[in-house]
Amino acid sequence: MRPRRPLLVSSALAILIVAGGCSGPASHATTTTTSHGAGTTDVSTPAFVARTVPDSPVGAQLAWILSAVKALPLTPSVVDAHFDSSFLTQVSTGELNTVFGEFQSSSGVTLIGILSESPTSLKALVTLGGTKVAVTMAVDTAGLVSGLLLAPVPPPAPTSWAQLDRELAAVAPDTSFLAARVSPAGTCTTIHRVASSTPHPLASMFKLFVLGALAHQIAAGRVSWTQELTVQSALKSIGSVASSLQFSPVGTQVSVQETATKMISISDNTAADMLINLVGRAAVEAQVHQWTGSTTLDNPFLTTREMFLLHYVDFPTLADRYLALAPDRRPAFLASSVDPLSLDEIRASTGPRDVDTIEWAASASDLCHAWAGLQRLAAQSRLAPIATVLSVNDGGIGLDRGRWPTVWFKGGSEPGVLTVGFLAKNRQGQTFVVVALTDDPTRALPPTATADVIALAKGAFALVR
Repeated sequence: MRPRRPLLVSSALAILIVAGGCSGPASHATTTTTSHGAGTTDVSTPAFVARTVPDSPVGAQLAWILSAVKALPLTPSVVDAHFDSSFLTQVSTGELNTVFGEFQSSSGVTLIGILSESPTSLKALVTLGGTKVAVTMAVDTAGLVSGLLLAPVPPPAPTSWAQLDRELAAVAPDTSFLAARVSPAGTCTTIHRVASSTPHPLASMFKLFVLGALAHQIAAGRVSWTQELTVQSALKSIGSVASSLQFSPVGTQVSVQETATKMISISDNTAADMLINLVGRAAVEAQVHQWTGSTTLDNPFLTTREMFLLHYVDFPTLADRYLALAPDRRPAFLASSVDPLSLDEIRASTGPRDVDTIEWAASASDLCHAWAGLQRLAAQSRLAPIATVLSVNDGGIGLDRGRWPTVWFKGGSEPGVLTVGFLAKNRQGQTFVVVALTDDPTRALPPTATADVIALAKGAFALVR
């Protein structure tokens, strides 16, 4: 699930971190990355080494990419002529067309400047489709693209709560926000809020509830972090990350801890469904009730596979049949009429579909309770890996680790929905949670939504006291 997001694809991939959610057939999760030892590009105060495309192998590929965005779709033969084979084992021609298409617009493509360069790598600042984008790329010895990062440049963080409220309202018509201090006992004390008690669709932030249900079963001794799970065809879901379990052969063994790490850090939907299958739908529903107080918002608790099938197979007929049923009859319908369907039957859509009714839902205040609950669970020695699982990906927020040594993140997105949530502990030992929920049931969110909302969250952490 996604609005526009940075893309990293690299044949020398060192770290791939997904900030985002259930990337559906027409959506991609927000990503930040470190690759080739280069890391992401700080373009807040750019100092350019050049204002023109360099005359080098990597410069030639940058010039081609800037022209390719205006001449879509790319054919497989054209892609083969510009990307190395290792790169193309991770990203298909169709995926490249989808990503480049997000930046296509009548406003054209402009090179602003080159931030750094060598004969085989560079960092540049460009405008694509009206969006300022940082481009990090590398080529192999044959001059073919071996690594590529397209990262929309975030706006400056807000410096007041009033400014934050205005900028949040500009992202989507339906928004909710909470900045809160979390006590050692797990109590959330509001610092600033906007409609924080109103439930909103969560996209992949629902995975916090799955992690909580898993933690309780580990604490009870029914599951262990080292227990091996098996990738099964019936549990495979969809996503956009090449390292997700969706692309692992059936029969692959993976530990519970690795599965949980993938579920959170790269928002692996197959990993999430494997864990829901492990702990049971009822256990996740019980976790939702514990942290939200609601017994109805997420009953039955959908797997990602079920959500995608309801959104993208025979729409709206299948979805309408599901919604017409009383909640207690829906699990049987899922088992008989949804679960047996093939992912091959999914047909992509770029617009929102039933995001208010066939989704996972909670309020910003509920999610603060979830973050606080996970922090308390992680304090138990048996559950300490929770902290590692939630720390792998910081969502690209870029908080000063001198001031904020602990940063946990989970977000989510699908057409019409974007959510972000952070828990951070400062060097004085104080814990704060920031949650932003945005959605529009009628149209996709603006292409800059991800960068905008992350910037708002970063500003919030500068404002909390």
